[in-house]
Amino acid sequence: MDNPLKSLREYSIFVAETAGRPAVRSSTVRVWSESPFTGVATGEIFFADGFRLRIREELDFDAGLITSYGYEAYREQERLWWYDDFPHPHDPNLAVTFPHHKHVPPDIKHNRIPAPKLSFRQPNLPAVIQEIEELMKQRSA
Repeated sequence: MDNPLKSLREYSIFVAETAGRPAVRSSTVRVWSESPFTGVATGEIFFADGFRLRIREELDFDAGLITSYGYEAYREQERLWWYDDFPHPHDPNLAVTFPHHKHVPPDIKHNRIPAPKLSFRQPNLPAVIQEIEELMKQRSA
């Protein structure tokens, strides 16, 4: 599959396969559309040890793009970090991956770092899930 962002069917299959990774316990992620050209992916992916990922993506199948997204990682009720594409043009530290960035502790709302693995042109779920898998490995080591 070259670019699964080209159709509702292809992206639905991609999400199901991605949520089938060994570290994933279950998923409520659904991909749906009210038009042949756009779609939405929303839901949560659950992992061991109370880790979960909440996702929201808006998709343009005609252009093969993610037009907007948000990914939030939790352990139990604690929000660990989140990614979003809200532009912060006045923050020169984020220019290298503008508008993609990650919110991290200690002041999670205002502490933002570049997000070089995220894109509008390719699926972001593999990179974000891999980050949670790495956190899980660190906890079990």
